[in-house]
Amino acid sequence: MFDLVHKHKIVIQIILGLLIVPFAFFGLDSYTRSMRGADDVASVDGLSISTREFSEELRQQLDRIRGLLGRGADVSGFDTPEARTGLLDSMIDRRVLATAAIKANLSISDEQLRELIAGMQPFQVEGRFSKDTYEALLRAQNMTPASFEARMRYDLTLSQLTRSVSGSAIQSHAIAERLIALAGQRREIQEAVVDVQSYLAQVKLEESAIKAYYDANPGEFRTPEQVKVDYLVLSSEQLGALDPPTEDELKAAYAARKAQFVQPEQRRLSHILIPVAADAKPAEKEAAKKNAEALLAELRKTPGKFAELAKQNSKDPGSAEKGGDLGMVAPGMMVKPFEDAAFKLKKDETSDVVETEFGYHIIRVTDLQPGKTKTVDEVRNELVRDVAREKGTRKFAEAAEAFTNLVYEQSDTLKPAAERFKLAIQHSDWIAKQASPAAGVLANPRLLEALFTPDSIQSKRNTDAVEVAQNVMVSARVAEHRAAAQLKFDEVKAQIETLLRKREALKLARKDGAARLEQLRGGKEADLKWSEPREVSRSAAQGLPPAALHAILAADPAKLPTYAGVELEGGYGLYRVNKVIAPASAGEAEKTAAMGQFGNQAGAEQFAAYIAGLRSRAKVEINQANLEKKVQP
Repeated sequence: MFDLVHKHKIVIQIILGLLIVPFAFFGLDSYTRSMRGADDVASVDGLSISTREFSEELRQQLDRIRGLLGRGADVSGFDTPEARTGLLDSMIDRRVLATAAIKANLSISDEQLRELIAGMQPFQVEGRFSKDTYEALLRAQNMTPASFEARMRYDLTLSQLTRSVSGSAIQSHAIAERLIALAGQRREIQEAVVDVQSYLAQVKLEESAIKAYYDANPGEFRTPEQVKVDYLVLSSEQLGALDPPTEDELKAAYAARKAQFVQPEQRRLSHILIPVAADAKPAEKEAAKKNAEALLAELRKTPGKFAELAKQNSKDPGSAEKGGDLGMVAPGMMVKPFEDAAFKLKKDETSDVVETEFGYHIIRVTDLQPGKTKTVDEVRNELVRDVAREKGTRKFAEAAEAFTNLVYEQSDTLKPAAERFKLAIQHSDWIAKQASPAAGVLANPRLLEALFTPDSIQSKRNTDAVEVAQNVMVSARVAEHRAAAQLKFDEVKAQIETLLRKREALKLARKDGAARLEQLRGGKEADLKWSEPREVSRSAAQGLPPAALHAILAADPAKLPTYAGVELEGGYGLYRVNKVIAPASAGEAEKTAAMGQFGNQAGAEQFAAYIAGLRSRAKVEINQANLEKKVQP
């Protein structure tokens, strides 16, 4: 039974995670009861959100993050005041939605719920719903059928309300067409940057200003508390390397994975495409087919003209210029009708006319590369690596427990653990409590927290073994300690001067840039060196900062050239818009897709406004102290 749990692990996580976890822990009926108490995080119209509910939501959110980052990942950095406030806001939104759903008499019947659950593939055995499988999979997720069904009912009921609100948004075809035109519009521009470097020489600083900045900002000029550490790294990779695979193990691994080493047959194909639109009329399709058949008849007479005819007639932009050449193609790379026809041909054979969703094709095989199975020797390095990794992983669980006990029981030295597991004691440079990723395995927040405790610094004891990544554990001990210290003024004087000079130069550059923009808009020259013209659009910024692109696209094109300017990190950017290039008229398919996109956006905006309206009428009280309570591990 639990083989099935493992087999469907990903699917079940999706169903029990994405579909259900974001919603409250109890069914709809719990939202009709008032459960006020000192442990409430918030109340909505007298209905409480308890600390237990909130903690469960937060715990599950952190578990999902941990699932994405890896089992050993430290996710405490995601438990921030901002994240807690955002989570509580979403719970309040769902609470007011639940109240609205009850008032609207929305519900999911028992029969609807049964049909939905019975139809979920992971709960089925041989095509039929299995109660045993259902209960086993829920147990694997620490859930009961009652809690799962309550969550499902709650989720589906709110979905009814969500669809009814967002689906009522009205879209304008005229607005959609205008938005399509704006989205595809391109503008030819030239750029000139007023650079901060040109103004540094103009800045004059008094030493008193430098000293004043130092005195006003002492926290910027402190060296943090730092340590040098000795440490051990125990990993499944290292354990696997200590026990190299035998020849028999490699052969067994090869036999088990032989299918992975099969290289399928590949064919070099060329084709001629006569396209047909999906909404083409029968007469248009017939004309395209006759065109393809005429080309095929010519090829039957003169097969050597395939490349020439492809260049002249094929409408596939990726291959026409290359005589129709598509390169080497393996099974699964092309749509099925095309692939079926191509892989029946012999070398230098040409197909009949083949119809696909793109139109009519004539296919030719120009080369064949037979399939083959790689030998053991050809994949030996891969097998050695994989078998060693598997052996190391199997050994890691047992070794990790022994490693953890050893560094704890003999906490005044790392040598016993190093000798027992054949590990080298490594030595770090100075690292701070907020170490950068460059510190490697030592950058783990839990390990750093342990290193900067009095027990580690004063008593020089080993830290507990910390799993810093999947199947990687580290224990460390402080070798040297350096307290935080205030840097002297003379040590940072040059650094402050550089900072202040750049700030003042930036002010001058931006002021001059804005003045030049006004000159340009007034019809005067501004002594600027413009770049070569280039085209930009909303989908192709060509390296422009977002603010610059926004200013360019917002510039009034009524009278060209027109100008725009924005403050940049290194100065001031000036942009001359020379011309506006309208996009080609959108086809019906593009209009339909755009209407769907704009409809979704309009629906989301309408739903957001609906939620805001519900919240504005609800009485919401938040207990800030309970909101800030940490979830117990």
